[in-house]
Amino acid sequence: METTLDLKLKTPDSRLNTEVTIPNYPFEPDDSVGNPIFRIQRDDCVETYKKSDFLIAHRKEYYFMALVKAGSSRHWIDTVPYVIKPNAFYFTIPHQVHLKEEVKPFTGISLGITEEFLALDESGSLKNLPIIQNPDNGHELILSDADLLFVEDLLEKMLVEYNTKNNWQNTMLLAYTKVLLIYLSRLYEQQFSMVTAQPNRLLLKSYLSKIEEWYTRLHDVAAYAGMMNVSAGHLSELIKEQSGKPAIVHIHERLIVEAKRLLFHTDQSIKEIAYALGFEDASYFNRFFKRIALTTPAHYRSSIRKMYH
Repeated sequence: METTLDLKLKTPDSRLNTEVTIPNYPFEPDDSVGNPIFRIQRDDCVETYKKSDFLIAHRKEYYFMALVKAGSSRHWIDTVPYVIKPNAFYFTIPHQVHLKEEVKPFTGISLGITEEFLALDESGSLKNLPIIQNPDNGHELILSDADLLFVEDLLEKMLVEYNTKNNWQNTMLLAYTKVLLIYLSRLYEQQFSMVTAQPNRLLLKSYLSKIEEWYTRLHDVAAYAGMMNVSAGHLSELIKEQSGKPAIVHIHERLIVEAKRLLFHTDQSIKEIAYALGFEDASYFNRFFKRIALTTPAHYRSSIRKMYH
């Protein structure tokens, strides 16, 4: 079920110069496989959209990627129009605004990757790759014959692993994903100039970068606004406009990702994790975690370890 945000946006088509509320689409797992944080599927002549889906701007709360083997649909990402090309790779990150204008059947392989899945990478290096950071707000990578062969072969291996349900499945999928994202990041750097970003998108990326550096010590928007020499109100307004989420939500989401990582990968006590994340009171951390994650830290640790160990 989608979550509707209060953000208003003018659609990119001059024929539709009216304000619309942008819905935010959460990650939807494949129930037949049962993996709640990662999805990969083969798309064969897919055309399942309803008329009501068209010309409606929306966001995805996860990373969406697709290798397109055949197709010629037309859609918009962050006000930029694209006509899908065969043998190309398409990608979007959370916060980008999607709009379908014309959708035709396509074949290929698509992936849905959540922040929680990326957090399984203990090094944290995946989050810093260009294809994930997307500093140029890109959406399309053109594949050479060699690129196509490499990417398609890797995705086929991921499909087999995803549908086989062997032990350490997410560990294997994470390993494949690392190779895929590194390879795509090399293509990204070759195909994008990395010099033409909109000023407000630069502010969003600067804000997220500040959070990455300070989230264990600073939990309020005003502190970040002071670093960036803007008022807290102005920063909050621009961040919500650009990401679809209030500025404080980005801080909370980063804290939750790290809390889940520590609960999963370490044997630190919940009190120790609370202090490591800048909470002076462990009981407040428990309440904070339960409010955002809808479960207690102890229950999350128990359930996630049963699932992936």
